[in-house]
Amino acid sequence: MQLTETRLTESHRPTLDQAIEAIRTRAYWSPHPEHPKAYGESAPTEGLAAFEALHGTRFDLDQPGTDGWTGAETSPYGPELRIEYPHPDVDVLLPAMRAAMPAWRAAGPELRALVCVEILSRISARTHEFAHAVMHTSGQAFMMAFQAGGPHAQDRGLEAVAYAYTEQTRTPTDADWSKPQGKRPPLDLRKSFTPAGRGISLLIGCNTFPTWNGYPGLFASLATGNPVLVKPHPRAVLPLALTVRVAREVLTEAGFDPNLVCLAAERPGEGIAKTLAVRPEIKVIDYTGSTAFGDWLEFNARQAQVYTEKAGVNTVVVDSTDDYRGMLSNLAFSLSLYSGQMCTTPQNLLIPRDGIETDDGPKSYDTVVTDLAASVSGLLGDDARANAVLGALVNPGVKERLEGASELGEVALATREITHPDFPDAVVRTPVIVKLDGTKPDAEAAYLAECFGPVSFAVAVDSTADALELLRRTIRDKGAMTVGAYTTSEETERAIEEICLDESAQLSLNLTGGVYVNQTAAFSDFHGSGGNPAANAALCDGAFVANRFRVVEVRRQA
Repeated sequence: MQLTETRLTESHRPTLDQAIEAIRTRAYWSPHPEHPKAYGESAPTEGLAAFEALHGTRFDLDQPGTDGWTGAETSPYGPELRIEYPHPDVDVLLPAMRAAMPAWRAAGPELRALVCVEILSRISARTHEFAHAVMHTSGQAFMMAFQAGGPHAQDRGLEAVAYAYTEQTRTPTDADWSKPQGKRPPLDLRKSFTPAGRGISLLIGCNTFPTWNGYPGLFASLATGNPVLVKPHPRAVLPLALTVRVAREVLTEAGFDPNLVCLAAERPGEGIAKTLAVRPEIKVIDYTGSTAFGDWLEFNARQAQVYTEKAGVNTVVVDSTDDYRGMLSNLAFSLSLYSGQMCTTPQNLLIPRDGIETDDGPKSYDTVVTDLAASVSGLLGDDARANAVLGALVNPGVKERLEGASELGEVALATREITHPDFPDAVVRTPVIVKLDGTKPDAEAAYLAECFGPVSFAVAVDSTADALELLRRTIRDKGAMTVGAYTTSEETERAIEEICLDESAQLSLNLTGGVYVNQTAAFSDFHGSGGNPAANAALCDGAFVANRFRVVEVRRQA
């Protein structure tokens, strides 16, 4: 089946236009259904069967330069996937990818965007299969893997395509230029302007959200004319390998070289990302992961535009509330979702030691912490619901931090072990809340370091003013992907907003309903700001795509 430009335009130009309008208005919009039933009665069975059929196979992509096979994924829920992926000889693969650029550049911004939308459309049709792949590589519970790994990730990819198209079409493709010369003939030139990709783009995937964090960079680079080499996290290869396979199929059907999108799976302990990152062919890098490696990339990959999302210390200021029960419920879910294994999960709750004012009367620091612990316990009291909210711990490091948290301070809420009825080998744990005194240096060493996973600190501060000063220092020194605050004071609200404006941090105020500080919506919310140490880019804005290409001008005598 061949994908003609006419067919792509008829199928996907309306979706692209709607996406462009959505990023302009910031209103809610999504073309990708969130509910599993929206994909048809047979989709759940077919998706699971497709996922299971991959077990124990070689995932052949027919890409050049394969010098062996590798793969050692084990589901956080227990089963080994036993899938082998092609290992690349980069000296063969990279030239083949570079050779695919001219025709892709000549296609222009619109056709590139439409091909990208077709890729996303086919991924969307296989959302159930992708959901199982995400679940069994990240440890997310199925419904979260379905939504965050499926439609929400696809939305983020489409959002990047919309921004890419918008930025590339700001400049006209052609222009006639005429400068009057008085009595002499004018100076006439015919000018053309071509958006040209910088070169090969390297996507370094993460373990926890391989598609959600991977799709923005992948589609931003592809839509702006760059081949994309996908280097997945070794524990989460399958979701991105499936993505590469779909992309290569669509590119082939559309008449382009499939080597515009390739996979670079690594052998155990190989560390291929470091090798690739400093190759001269690599001109763009997208990375989500630890601060240490993100900093290394920013310092060493000088030949490339580097976009990093690293670690931060997310903070919630609790000053006062007019919905005490709603606040507790909202925070309890935020702390529990996916066992706190989100870069947006709150870690530090700054609470005045003299307590707060609420609609339920004054509440002391101890009461707030006790009530929050009870709210978390109530949310996760039923094991079936707890498994659906928590998912599984993604790696042993998270478990070690969780078990070591009790040594950091007084435990207000102890963790408990939960057995998964379908996957008895899964490591499922409820969150721990530790009480700390914000004025003590040893406590500061704990709460000013990111403790990734289901660990949060209830930090007692002398006043709201002290909480705000600590908030500012935390964002400035450690970074933050999110900031939350609860207050009924307009003055305090303005002060918190000014801090977030000064330090470039995304702020959520007084959330008590079904929207949580650790969730963002594509086309409307920005994930990160790019303006504090947690990340040097935002998902997604114009800056995220605009420097992935340059406009090359050709002037001709008219």
